[in-house]
Amino acid sequence: MKKLLFLFIPLFIANCAQESADSTYNPENDTLRYDQEKHFRNIQQLTFGANNAEAYWGFDDSKIIFQSDNPEWDVNCDQIFYMKAKANQPGFEPEMISTGLGRTTCAFFLPGDTTFVYGSTHLADEACPAVPERGPNGAYVWPIYDGYDIFKANLDGEIIANLTPDSPGYDAEATLSPDGTKIVFTSMRTGDLELFIMDTDGSNVVQITDDLGYDGGAFFSPDGQKLVFRASRPETEEEIEKYTSLLEQGLVEPTDMELYTVNIDGTDLKQITDLGNANWAPYFHPSGEKIVFSSNHASERGFPFNIYMINADGSNLQQISFDNTFDSFPMFSYDGTKIVFASNRFNGGDRSTNVFIADWVD
Repeated sequence: MKKLLFLFIPLFIANCAQESADSTYNPENDTLRYDQEKHFRNIQQLTFGANNAEAYWGFDDSKIIFQSDNPEWDVNCDQIFYMKAKANQPGFEPEMISTGLGRTTCAFFLPGDTTFVYGSTHLADEACPAVPERGPNGAYVWPIYDGYDIFKANLDGEIIANLTPDSPGYDAEATLSPDGTKIVFTSMRTGDLELFIMDTDGSNVVQITDDLGYDGGAFFSPDGQKLVFRASRPETEEEIEKYTSLLEQGLVEPTDMELYTVNIDGTDLKQITDLGNANWAPYFHPSGEKIVFSSNHASERGFPFNIYMINADGSNLQQISFDNTFDSFPMFSYDGTKIVFASNRFNGGDRSTNVFIADWVD
């Protein structure tokens, strides 16, 4: 996510190194990669078992921060962990860096990789919040817990600050600008789920979106001037009634979402996809000219989800991953040479979602 000015020389060197490595690369040794996955090489698995997701790089590309509900790590619902960005073996246990109380989500390193921000419900209730039943007609729903606030903490798990102490309701889904000075997040403070930007100390909060519907999962462009995010946009009376009724219950139905971009001052809002079903977890390609994201638009039964890439103007859609169940949460390393993602691939037939990293090939 660094500016292109700083990426030019490192990427040139990385590409030269990749060319020299191409002659020794053997796809048969890349056992976690499907044959069609031309943009991935040297896939490595970092977690094993349970649900591990929303894994994001540290600023120096040596660490990964993520959330997990792995009961073998003595947690009852999602907590925040970190690990080195390298392959691990079954039985590996990373270090938990959240409090172990409440439920947590969406952690992201601050510059220096010794502190991080994340959402947690522990101030509202130290117990794990109840997981909601499915919505009307058995629809899958996401909980929007009122107790979520955004916190800054260190790697010892000590909370340094509550960045949203005066905001009622849901505040979560925080990610950082490439220069590490701004945080974008989703909040219910206006009565709807909108995007906001604030300084890393919680000051200078500015509202970015204001259309009815869920706006979330936002990330900055490499130059820090745009956001890409997922959104629902209920339009008919029936859709609006359904959305607002669920929101009053603290729920969102994430089965109909498209991708949007917007300038960081709230101008030039554009819809990028019009694919149907759920298009989400977007992230800018290091060039700033493309976006990777997860989608089930080609699925008839809700699954599989796979990773796709599209130009920032909505053209040239291509499929990147080819799992038969779930690939999502892609994020490029800051130097642009690697990608991290969560996947159900090669999990032995259970329902576990694990964290993987791969070399990226353009």
